[in-house]
Amino acid sequence: MPELSRRTLIAAATATVAAAGLSAAPAQASTETDEDRARSDRALKQVISGMSLEEKVGQLFVMRVYGHSATDPDQADIDANLKEIGVRTAAEMIDRYKLGGIIYFAWAHNVRDPHQIADLSNGIQAAGLAQDSRVPLLISTDQEHGIVARVGKPATLFPGAMALGAGGSRADARKAGQIAGAELRAVGIRQDYAPDADVNINPANPVIGVRSFGADPKAVAGMVAAQVKGYQSAHIASTAKHFPGHGDTVDDSHAKLPYIHHTREQWEQLDKPSFEAAIAAGIDSIMTAHIVVPALDPAEDPATLSHPILTGILREQLGYDGVVVTDSLGMQGVRTKYGDERVPVLALKAGVDQLLNPPSLSVAWNAVLNAVKGGELTEERLDESILRILRLKAKLGLFDEPYVSHGQVDKTVGTHQHLAAADRIAERTTTLLVNKDRLLPLNRRTHKKVLVLGANPASPSLSDGPPTTVLGAALTELGFTTTVLATGTAPSQAAIDQAVAAAAGQDAVLIGTYNVTAGSAQQKLVKAVAATGVPVVTLSMRNPYDVAQLDVSAAHLAAYSWIDVELRAAVRVLTGAAEPQGKLPVPVQRADDPSKELFPIGFGLTY
Repeated sequence: MPELSRRTLIAAATATVAAAGLSAAPAQASTETDEDRARSDRALKQVISGMSLEEKVGQLFVMRVYGHSATDPDQADIDANLKEIGVRTAAEMIDRYKLGGIIYFAWAHNVRDPHQIADLSNGIQAAGLAQDSRVPLLISTDQEHGIVARVGKPATLFPGAMALGAGGSRADARKAGQIAGAELRAVGIRQDYAPDADVNINPANPVIGVRSFGADPKAVAGMVAAQVKGYQSAHIASTAKHFPGHGDTVDDSHAKLPYIHHTREQWEQLDKPSFEAAIAAGIDSIMTAHIVVPALDPAEDPATLSHPILTGILREQLGYDGVVVTDSLGMQGVRTKYGDERVPVLALKAGVDQLLNPPSLSVAWNAVLNAVKGGELTEERLDESILRILRLKAKLGLFDEPYVSHGQVDKTVGTHQHLAAADRIAERTTTLLVNKDRLLPLNRRTHKKVLVLGANPASPSLSDGPPTTVLGAALTELGFTTTVLATGTAPSQAAIDQAVAAAAGQDAVLIGTYNVTAGSAQQKLVKAVAATGVPVVTLSMRNPYDVAQLDVSAAHLAAYSWIDVELRAAVRVLTGAAEPQGKLPVPVQRADDPSKELFPIGFGLTY
């Protein structure tokens, strides 16, 4: 086909996409008739028919790129792009590989501030629309909130999933999703890899934990559905993850291939309900897990590469026809059994639509291209996935309005109303688990001087400072006199001795803990300070299971994260400026006998 006529055909088809009403907001999707869907699909298929094979392959990939700008990144980011991808910039990568999507990371320097993110998004869209296919890109990120958030302040940051599970309010979960989604859309991010739909029934799970809403499948399902509706009411794509369920692993799929030995019946009872709820709520995309579940696939392929799991269960049994995206293909879990050139091909054969972040884009892209040329994959199979992807882009309004503005950023991101909503929601999540002799709430008359000790998990873009500093500042604002001494996650004996000395003359000690284990240095710190006779309040800043190792604490609260909004809320609760309302969404087992519960699901004290 002559180039001019080909461009004209694609431009006309793209215009038809917009004219056919394909940019309808998700909230309107329920009014779409079969006739509307058929008309939309005809327009999208016309776009697909004008694509070259290379353009079709590119539409399937969502890739990382270094830099704050699509065309003019810093030299260090150019060097990183050349080393890992063989291009200098995002625009060059899009031109070479005809990509369908980009994923943003903080470590890739994509998210400095809201205006910069918006400009990067616009640059990416301009590069995409300059291609022959003239199809906008779908820009995504992992913005679960809590401990996983790529876009930091001044954007509004909310409590994470387990904290919301402790709050127990589906209305709060939906509100958090709606506000978070609106802020992402304002900076050009249209697909969020949230919420986490895993049911965390294993306290030793190293990768999910507080990213899950809890351990009760019914409760998790309700919260997942609420978050999906919240995000998608803001006109972005929500993504339930990690199918078929990553909540009962002891291995991290970033580093190895986990096995889950649930029976089919156990999977139906534990893992399935939350994904069913997401589908019923109209979820736009579902992310796969790099895990093996032999009861679901006797061949023991990772779920990402499993036809019985993705096509047999997700597509056919659950009736899901939306976009299926892999978890990152750079994770070891999906690379253990097969080489990098086989993984993307097997994922497509299993039923995947979007191939996320392969370690080598050149290897993965050419593997798919060659699989089609060699007959292992057909263009028709690619067209099925591309149609789903384009349906989503059309639904999100990308064909009609791919660009964003600084004005919209200023009106939306980190507004006073959004920040206040986050504070109110966080207050309802803080969980009081121990309160010996009714020590809490602390008051300025009897506990004026407070020593703050503890761990400082790093999250520079998400905090006003180290967690101990945030806790000390929050106490000071409420009229307490504070001394802050960071002791870390593995305090040395010298640090413990210094903390004991600093406790002298204090009225109370607040210690922030982070994943405490039996015999750990954090446990020794708490015991040593408690032995001084000064009342010790401990605050778990990630997993609520810490309390089982801290029986010497006079009081213990669970914040479920070290993010500012949750730490400030916890301080308001422990000082009586707010009431403790959170209830455990997971059980906490006894340290001396893990077969018995120390605190059941639903436990939480009040004043």
